[in-house]
Amino acid sequence: MQQYLICSAWLLSAYLIGGIPFGFLIGKARGVDVRTVGSKNIGATNVFRTVGKKWGFLALALDMLKGFGPTYACGLAAQNSSLPDWLALAVGVTCTIGHMLTPYMKFKGGKGVATGAGMLFGLAPAMMGAAILVFVAFFACSNYISLGSCAAAAFIGVAVWFPSLGGAGCGNLPQSVLVSFIAIFIIVKHRANIRRLLAGTENKIYIFRKGGKK
Repeated sequence: MQQYLICSAWLLSAYLIGGIPFGFLIGKARGVDVRTVGSKNIGATNVFRTVGKKWGFLALALDMLKGFGPTYACGLAAQNSSLPDWLALAVGVTCTIGHMLTPYMKFKGGKGVATGAGMLFGLAPAMMGAAILVFVAFFACSNYISLGSCAAAAFIGVAVWFPSLGGAGCGNLPQSVLVSFIAIFIIVKHRANIRRLLAGTENKIYIFRKGGKK
């Protein structure tokens, strides 16, 4: 019973931390409601487009940190206690869901890419490193952050099943299914971007160009 309560406390805390809408808060601090401009998303990409590059990078770092911090802390705690091995992954997934369905904004949130990346850095840094290379390759060739994000999510959804790719849940069917589910959820959250990509109307992002977009 005590372990059940401890696990529940970890998961609830992870959801509440993951739900902190850093992109929205940064935009508000700069006088911009990111829900009403650009893609109307509270994630780092929209902050980058509508508030500025440095604020977008700050939102990205904070969104990654809220996925990495609880996941890594739970993994350390599980090594030194009787907490179950699966809890760190569950905490990371809960952080990511918290970002996507934040309780502070009527369960409307971001797309989960940065928070999911932070989670995987805490669990499987090798796989996450490979996913970043996939993202960079697709983004560099297209200047579409959404395309790079979807490609990286698809890579993770497949890579988790293969030990040679540093899969976080390899050898554990429920954990592999859970990571794959989050990867699919991230892609589904990009469905509007995918429609714009197919229509040729998606905004490009130019990291090193003044203004940040075409």
